[in-house]
Amino acid sequence: MKLIRWLLILLLVFLSACAPKSGGGGSGIFGVFPSPTPLPTARVSVTHAPDARIAITNFLEALKTNDFASMYALLASDSKAALTQDAFAKQYNDALDAMGVEKLDYEVHTETLHPDTALVGYGITYHTALFGDIQREFSANLKNENGEWRVEWNNNLILPEMANGDVLKTDYQIPARGDIYDQNGKPIVAQSDAYALGVVPGQIGAKSEAVLDTELSKVCGMPPDEIKALYANAAPDWYVGICEVSADQAKAALNLGIGGLQATPYNSRFYFDSGIAPQVVGYTQLIQPQQLDQYRRMGYRGTESVGQSGIEKSMESYLAGKHGGTLYVVDPNGQIVKQIAAANPQAADSVYLTIDENMQYWAQQALTGYNGAIVVLERNTGRVLAMASSPEFDPNAFDANNFNNSYLINNLLNDTNQPLVNRAAQGQYPLGSVFKIIAMAAALESGLYEPKTTYDCQYHFTELNGITLNDWTWEFCQNALKAGKQCNDPSTTPSGLITLQQGLMRSCDPYFWHISVDLFNNNRAGDITNMAHAFGIGSPTGIDDIAEATGSISVPTTLLQATNQVIGQGDVTVTPLQVARFVAAVGNGGTLYQPQLVEKVQPADGSPIQTFKPNAQGTLPVRSDNLAAIQEAMNWVMTNPLGTGYYAMLGLNIPMGGKTGTAQTGPGLEPDAWFAGYTNDAQNSGKPDIAIAVIMENAGEGADYAAPIFRAMVETYYYGSPQAQPWFGPIGNPYTPTPIGGIPTRTPRPKGGNNQPTPVP
Repeated sequence: MKLIRWLLILLLVFLSACAPKSGGGGSGIFGVFPSPTPLPTARVSVTHAPDARIAITNFLEALKTNDFASMYALLASDSKAALTQDAFAKQYNDALDAMGVEKLDYEVHTETLHPDTALVGYGITYHTALFGDIQREFSANLKNENGEWRVEWNNNLILPEMANGDVLKTDYQIPARGDIYDQNGKPIVAQSDAYALGVVPGQIGAKSEAVLDTELSKVCGMPPDEIKALYANAAPDWYVGICEVSADQAKAALNLGIGGLQATPYNSRFYFDSGIAPQVVGYTQLIQPQQLDQYRRMGYRGTESVGQSGIEKSMESYLAGKHGGTLYVVDPNGQIVKQIAAANPQAADSVYLTIDENMQYWAQQALTGYNGAIVVLERNTGRVLAMASSPEFDPNAFDANNFNNSYLINNLLNDTNQPLVNRAAQGQYPLGSVFKIIAMAAALESGLYEPKTTYDCQYHFTELNGITLNDWTWEFCQNALKAGKQCNDPSTTPSGLITLQQGLMRSCDPYFWHISVDLFNNNRAGDITNMAHAFGIGSPTGIDDIAEATGSISVPTTLLQATNQVIGQGDVTVTPLQVARFVAAVGNGGTLYQPQLVEKVQPADGSPIQTFKPNAQGTLPVRSDNLAAIQEAMNWVMTNPLGTGYYAMLGLNIPMGGKTGTAQTGPGLEPDAWFAGYTNDAQNSGKPDIAIAVIMENAGEGADYAAPIFRAMVETYYYGSPQAQPWFGPIGNPYTPTPIGGIPTRTPRPKGGNNQPTPVP
């Protein structure tokens, strides 16, 4: 055995020695061995199939943003040949609308690859407004076309329950829209029976025209001559829409049997008194074509009227309630294939505003005939008690159920006075001398002035090289001389040597020009601007629910700019809301509150889900002693015979502080009239104090026009209505205080809510 083992070893050694070397030939006892094939020196390129999950991911990412064009671009060529891009987009968009999809999430799970085909599994969760989350698993087939994966389309990629040609349909249940009330529960907007009133001129009797105009004036709240002007130039057989009234109001007018009066009944969402605070409350209108997809994704059917502005828009989610419905898969013949989901509707909530309906009514009445605004705030909380903007508009004009709809909308949209603009929060005006409150604060805080610092206030200001500026008393004197009078009363003679407090009381222009020059020359050109910013000028007040402008102010770079700024002219612009807010802060000790319009949101059952809470936003950077000096000076404006607001406030024995303003707006135009102030009577009356800002565009002097309206608002707050007549300056005529024994009355309002139909003959 050992011999055999050694022979085998020798044989293996011999064979190894005879084996060919690498790279050469060789021979052995078993014949000639071929040379081995050399290994390649470079790698051979191999084409791998792309990742199909990437294609599906791109497809679903585009779906998240409704980018249907990008989704369509990822389809296989045979799918594109069978379906246009528009048809593809419509299928997806309609399905997402029917589900009310607000957003979606996805997750790609699996991938099975073959050379030319792939199968990718993924899941989608549709987050819907009506039905909650709808979660499904999908399998998508893909084709490899020119090295790229393309999706083979079938509408079961929307929902697996759908087959070719199936669609999604929703049967909606829509709750009644919620009402809007004032803080005391008086209806401002509610479902109600109403009548559209109009006139056919050719049917008016010769002796009944005056009666017609008078009766329509009563129910429509418009002057008789304004009503007559609406139909004066109309053809005899034309119908001219005038206004909308409650069933009770219509009954009173129609019972008179006046020829030419036409009334058309309807039941709809009704805005009482042709709109209480219309720019604040806003209006509803049918969903517009460009809004359709947006609201369908929110669970709307698309045929509803929705809030388009103001409270109606901002509180839409409460006022609309929660829609309900059932989601079905429907075949091409309209037959239900399967129910996918269902949800019950939830009743709408009602919204209670901080607005006091009576205050708002008289504020709107006060501005009749003028362009302007009034803001009334609760001084120590920020509640908006009234916000009037003139001219107004009738929100009922937007109601498609209203027979006057097209007629009134045409007039409204063509009105160059822009009644839809809320001048109280969006109007940007020069502030005039009301700005001197801010300038006085800056002067005191600079350390260069004290309340008793004196200045000789004369007709002319000559501290600017080559420029002479004139005090307001100079203009009054010139007007008196032209009228053949003497310049011998406080309004036509210079103020003389006065303190800073008296300068505010008298609204002495030269004193404040001197302050601006003094600050500028002491490297404090930005002091007044910075103080204005701290008072809220140039930034939003933060009011919710309505749009607002910010106004503007900048640091002056020249002495002339500084003298313009200090009297509220130049680049200074403000909103009436900003003015009411900072005047309230002056009155309450320095706290700037956020103005708020919503008192509470009240569900049909249960406790309020949102209630008013004061929101202090900041503090005026004014020391308490300096603020007290400003308050005292503002009180003198009202109580001192030399004060610019004294005569407008005669006989009104309520502690107050205020400031007049007269702002120039352009050559040949009357100035804007301003008055802003606050009450300080809570300890006596037990009622919260209020702050008021009034502006009347191109009306005249603030003391003549805006101050009497301020007074009317104070009287309304404490006594229920204005107490003096005329209680505001008639157009073109300044106010003359004439106390009267009676109190102006207003036509009683009908009750709101779900009124029962009232037969009208």
